[in-house]
Amino acid sequence: MPKFQYTAMDGSGKEKKGSITADNEQEAAGQLKQMGLFPTNIAAAKAAGGAAAGAGAKKAPGAAGKGGSGGIAMFGPKINRKSLTTMTRQLSTLLEAGLPLVRALRTLERQAKGDPGMSKVVGQVADSVEGGATFSEALAGHPRSFNRLYVNMVRAGEASGALETVLNRLAEFMEKAQKIIGKVKAAMVYPLMVLFVAGGITSGLMVFIVPKFAKMFDEMLPGEPLPGLTRIVIGISNFMKDHVIIMALGIAGFIILFMLAKATRPGSYALDWLAITIPPFNALAIRSTVARFCRTLGTLMQSGVAVLQALQIVRDTSGNEIVAQAIQKVHDAVKEGEGMTKPLAEARVFPGMVVSMIEVGEETGALPEMLNRIADVYEEEVDRAVEGLTSMLEPIMICMLAVIVGGIVIALFLPLIKLIDKLGG
Repeated sequence: MPKFQYTAMDGSGKEKKGSITADNEQEAAGQLKQMGLFPTNIAAAKAAGGAAAGAGAKKAPGAAGKGGSGGIAMFGPKINRKSLTTMTRQLSTLLEAGLPLVRALRTLERQAKGDPGMSKVVGQVADSVEGGATFSEALAGHPRSFNRLYVNMVRAGEASGALETVLNRLAEFMEKAQKIIGKVKAAMVYPLMVLFVAGGITSGLMVFIVPKFAKMFDEMLPGEPLPGLTRIVIGISNFMKDHVIIMALGIAGFIILFMLAKATRPGSYALDWLAITIPPFNALAIRSTVARFCRTLGTLMQSGVAVLQALQIVRDTSGNEIVAQAIQKVHDAVKEGEGMTKPLAEARVFPGMVVSMIEVGEETGALPEMLNRIADVYEEEVDRAVEGLTSMLEPIMICMLAVIVGGIVIALFLPLIKLIDKLGG
């Protein structure tokens, strides 16, 4: 029966090496799992030992040189979020099927030939693991693709010997997060598109159509005063026509100022405060923020990440400065031996029901399960909020567009009525 040399992690996260007898690699992986070990590499042992050992000795330095454990790739290839979710799901399936980690990574590398960035990153991670790095260390070398949440969950999975379970949980978390983000973006796209169309139509009328009518009025109604609404529309048209560059610079300046404000802490805080305060968007912002907080914290704690470390990760990935400050207060309270509920209630961001459910979870010792239950509820609330916001914005935007275009048309027709009366008389 063939003999295989293996490298595996035990329940405490320590690396173990040895040999095992089995019919094939899958059977060897199964035997190692029964022994409480998580295999990272399994290779057939060569008879004389020289060929296999020599090949391994040559490969390890090269892998270490390419791998992520020696340095951090800040400007290298990147895996986008959608591809990362798919890769995580596939890796979990391959590991559950009994494939060693390196072989599973190589399989994913071959499958990703149509995505050069993903293929390169997965190949470099596999090189690092072959070179002696742990999977989490290899992932940490690619921060553009794998954030702190991802790396820490994998590290917890390695320590517990249940990496495939953690990866499966991580894939589910990412799928649900993408779903929430997609729905929030969908709610924002409609009003933005209507505003863009309204702006384009209005600008076209003001710059190209109104000046022609103004010229006609000057020729056919010389010296006669025009209606007040018509004078206002023509004045705005003249300003837009004569100051195109100034208006373009103003719009560009507004966008730049917005981006600069978002990049600074006070500006980000102010924008986040507006998002969770001003209706009708505040309901959607609060629900999505609560769902993200509960899902992230619950998933991290269920995967074995320590509470304080999980709170730090949630704080850094919250995407909202006000929520981040509230989570920091929760972290400080937990560090002092207190509960989460008081600082969460004082933040006045989380609804009272959420705070009460978290308090129950703390008292019963089932906080991760309670957090995931809250996330399920609020993800459904996000669905309803998106539908409600869309159904409310649709008639508002249509009415706004009708008022703007209709106002311009009426302003242009008022002098025409006067001109028709003059010609008729």
